[in-house]
Amino acid sequence: MRRLSWALGARSTVATIIVVLFPVVFAAALQNPTKIHRIGVLATSVPEGLRESMRELEYIEGRNVVLEIRETEGRAGRIDDLARELAGLKVDVIVATNPAAVLGAKRATATIPIVMVNTPDPVQLGLVVSLARPGGNITGTTSLSVELSMKQLEILKEAVPRASRIAVVWNPDNPWHPITMKGLREGGRSLDVQLQPLPVRDPHEFENAFQAMIKERAAAVLILADPMTYYHRRRLADLAVKHRLPLMGSLREYAEAGSLMSYWADGPELYRRVASYVDRILKGARPGDLPVEQPTKYELVVNLKTAKSLALTIPPALLLRATVIE
Repeated sequence: MRRLSWALGARSTVATIIVVLFPVVFAAALQNPTKIHRIGVLATSVPEGLRESMRELEYIEGRNVVLEIRETEGRAGRIDDLARELAGLKVDVIVATNPAAVLGAKRATATIPIVMVNTPDPVQLGLVVSLARPGGNITGTTSLSVELSMKQLEILKEAVPRASRIAVVWNPDNPWHPITMKGLREGGRSLDVQLQPLPVRDPHEFENAFQAMIKERAAAVLILADPMTYYHRRRLADLAVKHRLPLMGSLREYAEAGSLMSYWADGPELYRRVASYVDRILKGARPGDLPVEQPTKYELVVNLKTAKSLALTIPPALLLRATVIE
């Protein structure tokens, strides 16, 4: 009987503790629900790499994060309106995937953290004070545009050794293109290449640009990275094949769309870094204290189907360094 009495007493005590503690625990749960973070994304098109990298850090859409994606579709005129829309939603962070988007986000807010994706020369563009200590509300990843574009030009010359004249399609409205064109003009001489700069502000000018290349006997074409050319990359690739011109693009998607080659920062690594910035900011870090990083891994992509269409043999040494699309 004593054992039974002791057991009943113990159960009564446990029950009393549960009754007492349950309201406290329940109230705490109500006061600290899973926080839903809102991430604004200003991009030419949906960046799936960002989604994947955020999932790797356990940010799951619908559970603890909402991605407010605004696509510019390559039209610069939409950027300011979309950036203001994201700022009006009071998102926790804005991820901007090209220089125009970063500048638009900067015009829209001076307080919401902005993470830029591989934006060229952010110091020269006035986006940050320095790479080591950005200051303000902007940080992220950068590429040095002149060096990267020179590397693209060198690879294109290696693939087409006979090319003594190479056309360069650039957008005067893109803030980093004038800087890059100045550097390319100086660097092109070291490759014994004459450049044919072709400013293009609108997709309607693409056909005229290719006609000018043919008229001046350009042997290849380099297209500087730009939201407009990225959005119309398949059309540009088709025009290049039509006019039998090897085309070097920037991001991998240019080669996937039919350009002969592309050379840019490795996409998965790039977005893992971007997601890391977002994660640190959501956990309390100030963007102005997070150093701007440069990519450490780049990817050369060669489209062999396009090479075959152009009756062009890619040097074996170049293929060994490349990811090949059959």
